[in-house]
Amino acid sequence: MINLKEEALRLHRERQGKIEINGTMPMTNGDDLAIAYTPGVAEPCLEIAKDKNNAYEYTMKGKSVAILTNGTAVLGLGNIGPLAGLPVIEGKALLLKSFGGVDAMPICLDSTDSDEIIKTIKMIAPGFGGIHLEDIKAPECFYIEDRLKEELDIPVYHDDQHGTAVAVLAGLYNALRLTGKKIEEVEVVINGAGASGIAVAKLLVEAGTKNIILCDIEGAIIEGDSLLNEPQKKIASVTNRRHEKGDLKDIIKNKDVFIGLSVGNVLSEEMVASMNPNSVVFALANPQPEIDPNLALAAGARIIATGRSDFPNQINNVLVFPGIFKGALKVRARDITVEMKIAAAKAIANLITDEELRESYIVPNVFDNRVSNAVAEAVMIEATKNTIAKAI
Repeated sequence: MINLKEEALRLHRERQGKIEINGTMPMTNGDDLAIAYTPGVAEPCLEIAKDKNNAYEYTMKGKSVAILTNGTAVLGLGNIGPLAGLPVIEGKALLLKSFGGVDAMPICLDSTDSDEIIKTIKMIAPGFGGIHLEDIKAPECFYIEDRLKEELDIPVYHDDQHGTAVAVLAGLYNALRLTGKKIEEVEVVINGAGASGIAVAKLLVEAGTKNIILCDIEGAIIEGDSLLNEPQKKIASVTNRRHEKGDLKDIIKNKDVFIGLSVGNVLSEEMVASMNPNSVVFALANPQPEIDPNLALAAGARIIATGRSDFPNQINNVLVFPGIFKGALKVRARDITVEMKIAAAKAIANLITDEELRESYIVPNVFDNRVSNAVAEAVMIEATKNTIAKAI
């Protein structure tokens, strides 16, 4: 059996990371040099000077994104700093290229000052077709993304929020197909009120879910609680409308869906047993899920999903972000809208037919080569609708 730790270190060391830059033009003689560089390079420069949109035609802008992190919230590792977070965003760059055909440049930001980060990203943005934020802690990540979306004319996407939310919604669509429950009627508990938990709650609300309660380490999130940060206050205004109080053990009783975006082993068998029949448990904490899948099934859950590849139903952002950017870049979208995200979730879910759908197969495998194209197509259709609507 492979020793994962040793093999990961060996390959990263031998390859010096996971990505490299390759040229698209030949460079073997004087003519090649004259076309790719001086004097030929002046021609595309002049065309872009006439109209900045020509950069999409003559440069890598139209097929590239910047992936940026300050390493303050690296999955499973916490605040380890920008340089230690570099292997993660290198990995995301590799996934974008492998699954979406998108070129990505990993960039480390040595700052925890949100305004400084925003200023830096705005300064480098002209060279890219999109901005992919990664592993930036909450609540700063909300402020940074919101400001950049307002001030840039290219898509800004925080994968810890939106990739997670789309993947969860895709899995939930199919889980509800199996259980026969309706998204507007199910009772949902989300454990974890950070960036991912809040983003999932937002998208579920937009998709029609009416009954959602978020919990954190202190218990249920309730509107009016003075201890909530600003993003939590906003989500509290549209969730937990019955103002239920208590910790997870109290809140989960008679609920249909548990979505864990927190830490391992916080969900007990007794809690699962207290849920409604045909319950759905998404235990997505990594590397240790909120509950062992086998224990959840034994306790009465009908469908269990995790974030791990060694269990069925892996809810993985890889299903989402390569196709999102592939589609957005193709149509030169200026934003990643809610409608695009819901369309992407439906596209992922619909790849599994009624005949294929079962408790252990509610989301496609990450290596299913249909996924990226399906997501990209859904994004492009929604982007086109939005453009037409604005024109009208």
